[in-house]
Amino acid sequence: MHIQDIFAQYKTTFSFEFFPPKDDEAAEQLYKSISELETLRPSFVSVTYGAGGSTRQRTHDLVVRLKNETACDPIPHLTCVCHGEEEISQILQRYAEAGVSNILALGGDPPRQLDGYDRSQDAFQNAADLVRFVKKFPHPDPRGFGIGVAGFPEGHPATPNRLKEMDFLKAKVDEGADYIVTQLFFENRDFFDFRERCDLAGIRIPILAGIMPITSSTGMERMAELSLGSRFPARMLKALSRCKDDQKYVRRVGIQWATEQCRDLLDNSVHGIHFYTLNRSTATREIYANLGVKDSLQLGE
Repeated sequence: MHIQDIFAQYKTTFSFEFFPPKDDEAAEQLYKSISELETLRPSFVSVTYGAGGSTRQRTHDLVVRLKNETACDPIPHLTCVCHGEEEISQILQRYAEAGVSNILALGGDPPRQLDGYDRSQDAFQNAADLVRFVKKFPHPDPRGFGIGVAGFPEGHPATPNRLKEMDFLKAKVDEGADYIVTQLFFENRDFFDFRERCDLAGIRIPILAGIMPITSSTGMERMAELSLGSRFPARMLKALSRCKDDQKYVRRVGIQWATEQCRDLLDNSVHGIHFYTLNRSTATREIYANLGVKDSLQLGE
C-alpha cells in the first residue's frame, strides 16, 4: 500500500524496523520475532540496508518474503553510498516488480570495510538527490514510490549548524518526500521542538517518532558509542543507576521509560511511532501491553 494511503487510513501509524539476518540462526530468531509482531498488526515495517553490498541481497530477500508471506507492508531502506544511477535503477525496478510501494531514502554511511571511501564517486551526494531520482522512477502506481526520509530531533551528527540542518531536511521534502521518520530519542521535548521547527520551516508532511527501549546496560553504551539517541536524560540515568547493574531491572526501567514516551507522544498528537526492534519482539509487545492495547489498530484509530 502506498504510504499516502496508509496515512489516510490511520490517524496514527505504528511501525517496526528490522535488519537483515547475518546467518541462519539470526534468521530463525528474526522470523520468530516477525511472527509475534505481526499479531500487533503494524501499519508497515521497514528493513535496513547495508551499503557496498554488505547486506543488499539480504535486504531484498527479506522485503520480498515479508511482502509474500506476511500481512506486513515492507518499506526497504535505500542509501546514497556506494551507488551509481544504474545500480539504483536496478534495485528500484526489482522492488517495483515485487509490488513494493515505498522506499526510505537515506544518505547512509560508508561500510566499515571501506575505510577512506571517496564519496565523490557516488551518483547521489545527499539524500535529497536520491529522493529526486526515486520520485521520477516509473512505478505501476501513478504516484510513483512513496518516499520516507530521516529526521534528527537531537541534531544530525554531521551538521552542527541546526539552521542548515533544517534547510537540508526541507530540501528532501521539496524533492518529494512523503514523510519523515526520526532517529531514536529519549527526551520527548527534543521531538516536540523538532516538530515545531519543521512547521516553522514549512515542512508539513507526517513526522514519525523513532523509539527504542533500553533493555541492557551494554545496549545503552552501544547507542552512546554510535551517537544514536546519545542524549540520555538525567531522570532516566538516575532511574537506571538505582538498578545497580541488575539487568532485569535495567530492562524494566527501559521499557517503562519507552512506554511513558509513547503515552506522552500519543497525548500530543504524534502522527506515528516507529519502533526500532533490534529484531526482537518482546520489548515492543510489552510496551503495547503497558499502553493497554493489543494491536496497532486500537492505537491508530
